[in-house]
Amino acid sequence: MAASLRESPDVLLVDDNDDLRYVLATVLARHGYRVVEAADEPAAAEALRLHRPSLVLSDLRLPTGDGLGVLRAAKELDPALPVLLMTGYGAIDEAVAAMREGALDYLTKPIDHEHLVLTVSRAIEQRRLATENLLLKEALGARHGAPTIIGEHPVLLEVLRALRRVAPTDTTVLLGGESGTGKELFARALHAHSDRATGPFVAINCAAIPETLLETELFGHEKGAFTGANARKPGKFEVAHGGTLFLDEIGEMPVNLQAKVLRVLEERSFERVGSNTTLHVDVRLVAASNRDLRASVAARTFREDLFFRLSVFPITIPPLRERGSDVPLLARHFIERFAREQNKRPPHLSSSATAALEGHAWPGNVRELQNCIERAVILADGDTVHAQHLHLGAGEISRDTPAPRDPWEEIDLSGTLPEASRRVLMEVERRKIQEALDEARWDHAKASAALQIPPRLLLARIRDFKLAPRGAHA
Repeated sequence: MAASLRESPDVLLVDDNDDLRYVLATVLARHGYRVVEAADEPAAAEALRLHRPSLVLSDLRLPTGDGLGVLRAAKELDPALPVLLMTGYGAIDEAVAAMREGALDYLTKPIDHEHLVLTVSRAIEQRRLATENLLLKEALGARHGAPTIIGEHPVLLEVLRALRRVAPTDTTVLLGGESGTGKELFARALHAHSDRATGPFVAINCAAIPETLLETELFGHEKGAFTGANARKPGKFEVAHGGTLFLDEIGEMPVNLQAKVLRVLEERSFERVGSNTTLHVDVRLVAASNRDLRASVAARTFREDLFFRLSVFPITIPPLRERGSDVPLLARHFIERFAREQNKRPPHLSSSATAALEGHAWPGNVRELQNCIERAVILADGDTVHAQHLHLGAGEISRDTPAPRDPWEEIDLSGTLPEASRRVLMEVERRKIQEALDEARWDHAKASAALQIPPRLLLARIRDFKLAPRGAHA
């Protein structure tokens, strides 16, 4: 069956029941989906290769092969391909296990038609957004080594769209957002995709420079303009000529300097401190603030005319808690980065670490996550980052109290069976020896007797495991 629109998304429907397959295909076709049918795993694998569907809907039990085989074939073809499984109530555990292998969701038989259409629609829309986001990021990253912006959440996608629209213009952009959301990264991306990309990108944090020095940092000074001015110094506006000047935390700028910045925006000219010579510059201004500048205008700490001049095209960077599904992506990006810097093999995230990351509120946003992952990569001795390596604390900074986790999730079972067994046995041996030594108050004779091992072997293990009395590492 097929919908009339050629561009309608394809669904591969896999079920050995001809009647059920006909009914479900008819329902999907009525909602605009082109359906390709298969009755078993081999036929599904062939259909995957021939038709490249946008979604797979497969029964878990098939006469030849099974839904897990269809799932694996789909993921081998395209790891991002969404797979929905259908199952009876007696096999829900199998469906849940399949989700751990990458299935997006499962539907229980008898299939509710409205629920089917809604689930398929959501899955295909999610796939469409992910694909569009990938294309956007490729387009944004294709020029001049633009910084990589990690994430696939729809709210981030909207920001990238806005960034792409305004980048080719000379319009002044005001970036808003909480501290740690990466406003300078977005400013650099804006510059990299503009016609000024070959020019300089100059950043200055208005909150990090004392008020007495900020004017000369921005506008420069002449020799002898004040005590200590032993030579002429160009300011940031001069240095950024032909490129982009990023004024971070502009809400902290003193009111008297705000007037001079407004003049540069309006007239493209200024004078260095201690000079009467007017300089003309060609600079695009991008400003950022984690403050509510409207409130600052109302409080008369920020000029209204400058605010309106800056906010021609405002973009708000979403906090990390509003794009929680991006947290694991960002975490893996930072793991690879810091492992490379530390000349280590990138560890992978355990399920417990992923759950802890997703449950955290991230008040410090991406900056907090970055610091957390850097610390975790340093602390992870093996090839896995576990929850305890993250040091996220308890209670006060989590969105929800996490459910009790299976202690086996804390154990690194990666690699071959002999490798995993050896790693687990070594950890048991280390813990047992540490416990025996602590109970014996580090009397080696008593500890070796309790463990029933020779004292020489105990000493060797202490050296191998780098054991010490508890508290000695603090």
